Amino acid sequence: MIYTLTLNPSIDYIVRIDELQFGELNRMKKEHFLTGGKGINVSRVLHNLGYDSTALGFIGGFTGQFIESELEKGKIQTDFIEIQDTTRINLKVKTGMETEINSQGPSIDAESAQALLDRINTLRKGDLVIIAGSKAKNLPKDYYQQIIKRIKRAGADFVIDTTGEELRDALQYHPLLVKPNHLELAELYGVTLTTEAEYVDYGQNLITAGARFAIVSLGSKGALLFSKEGVYRGNSPKGKVKNTVGAGDSMVAGFVGSYQATKNPLEAFKLALASGSASAFTEDLARGKDIKKLLAAIEITRIREDEIE
Repeated sequence: MIYTLTLNPSIDYIVRIDELQFGELNRMKKEHFLTGGKGINVSRVLHNLGYDSTALGFIGGFTGQFIESELEKGKIQTDFIEIQDTTRINLKVKTGMETEINSQGPSIDAESAQALLDRINTLRKGDLVIIAGSKAKNLPKDYYQQIIKRIKRAGADFVIDTTGEELRDALQYHPLLVKPNHLELAELYGVTLTTEAEYVDYGQNLITAGARFAIVSLGSKGALLFSKEGVYRGNSPKGKVKNTVGAGDSMVAGFVGSYQATKNPLEAFKLALASGSASAFTEDLARGKDIKKLLAAIEITRIREDEIE
């Protein structure tokens, strides 16, 4: 079973106006509510691709009820820990460019935090957990590591899509996949990266440090896939970008769903690229048919022949 873990989910309240006037009355042209949070996005795209998953994490209040209800309507299985506090709402104001105002999110009490760890303890060999996004600030600093240790103890595997110290600390536990973008890769190593050769050099460090596969996304320039067998470049199909939120999560879903089914990392990388692009070309997350239409436009080439020791 594939599980997605979102420690700080949200409702994304998306507002469209012609022009934002500070200090004035602004009237919306359109508005809609979406379930948000990186792991939840992954579950939604996995479902659209025909792969089952169970969404884990913390939800609370009327906003949490909305998220659970929407996922159940979409036939996505959930097993959330219910908390006393209210799940956050993030505001996305679209005026030609996008302005985001994100809430810090709820506090997680110690009993709820332990309940999730107990749920992780029930995993079995062959399960895969996709850990994605930020955690509530009051959770222990090593909470991700506590989760990962339990996953490994159960004989299960994990993917982690986060940044900074939490990503660095997770590498020693050999995640199946990590997926920083090029800016997050540079931040991780405290450097400035501008060329493909530099991305390749530092991306290989992720494999040396313990990851089995790493995807470094480069926006409109595509992405790089790293493994012990080599480094591969994949292009981004041409299209009009309407929304960048969720594109990286869609890449994770495409890779994991395909890899779990085929164990072929290059086919998985191809579906990851198509999934990320298809989500960027729509207002919400991509549908399966939109992703499949882009597959023919994806080309994968090997750019580094030497193996990473």
